[in-house]
Amino acid sequence: MTDASFDDLPSLAQHLRTELEARKSVLIYAYNGTGKTRLSTEFKNLGKVVGPDGEMAEQDTLYYNAFTEDLFYWDNDLTNDRERVLKINSDSRFFAGLGELEMDNRIRPLLDRYADFDFRIDTTMWEVSFSLWVEAAGTRTAVEDIKVSRGEENIFIWCFFLAIVQLVLDSAEAYRWVKYIYIDDPISSLDENNAVMVAHHLAQMLRDAPDRLRVVVSSHHVLFFNVLCNEMKRPRKYFLTRERQAGGHVFSVRETDSTPFLYHLASLVELHEAQVAGTLYTHHFNMLRRVMEQTACFFGYARWDDCIKPEADDVNHTVYKRVIDLMSHGDYSLYEPREMMPENKDHFRRLLKQFITLHPFNRALFPEDAR
Repeated sequence: MTDASFDDLPSLAQHLRTELEARKSVLIYAYNGTGKTRLSTEFKNLGKVVGPDGEMAEQDTLYYNAFTEDLFYWDNDLTNDRERVLKINSDSRFFAGLGELEMDNRIRPLLDRYADFDFRIDTTMWEVSFSLWVEAAGTRTAVEDIKVSRGEENIFIWCFFLAIVQLVLDSAEAYRWVKYIYIDDPISSLDENNAVMVAHHLAQMLRDAPDRLRVVVSSHHVLFFNVLCNEMKRPRKYFLTRERQAGGHVFSVRETDSTPFLYHLASLVELHEAQVAGTLYTHHFNMLRRVMEQTACFFGYARWDDCIKPEADDVNHTVYKRVIDLMSHGDYSLYEPREMMPENKDHFRRLLKQFITLHPFNRALFPEDAR
């Protein structure tokens, strides 16, 4: 199956589980706000069995998403402003092996790939303290109980998760219940270099995962997604979108083997197809501006509107930037589409044709001439 639509996220989650009966991994690219985190939660819920007392009796998914990050929270010692620690939610099964599996020693070599601070886990108080070596006047001194940045905190939690993944791969008793690993957007607050490193390291870890284990990774980050696509073994690659229809939303997945999965290329193909079909909506101006912003960054332009290069005899050559500014900053949501007025459709078609023609995109992506 290449394309499919689902009326709700539980149905899509069940589809992913069915896909994983034949595939070892599924990669999903989607814009922010599409429902990636909720999808990971629905996927996890399908593997839960609740006992008569309401307690969870069984589960099969180890997951990383925004809820995982919420298992850690700061105590900033507001009284003395000295002993700042990251608290751990001891009730979660995520930390099943914390006390006996020497997690400090498992996390540290992973963290050393990305950061220069150190840490200490107190398994009695269920908290993490951080320290950093600083050098002044030739003397190195350890600064204790520091509060790390949000990016450093995220990379620590990610390395904590990777240490648990390694335990899963090694069939540790505390994590034998794991059948699926579901990872949603693990790289928030990370720069591009760390995004590549995280994706590469994750792909290397999962490349030789045992046959019993299945993996889903979803992300809105183009670079992270593409590294995984290139380095993981034959994953199913999906582009996930959400559209409002009568009575609710429809979630659609398309295989990216037949569709460009770079964000800007996928968007540009979608815009081209929309204008050829005549189904142009106001939010398409917003999408076009985002594509132009990424293209301007790539070519080193000072402004995104440097991508607008109308012909000399185009009487509307001063109008296009104003139209895009107006339409992309107005109240035009992707999930509440409004059809363009005929005049704006004409502006959009001319803009898109000029943009595609004057920049060296692969013309095979746009098989039909713009109207």
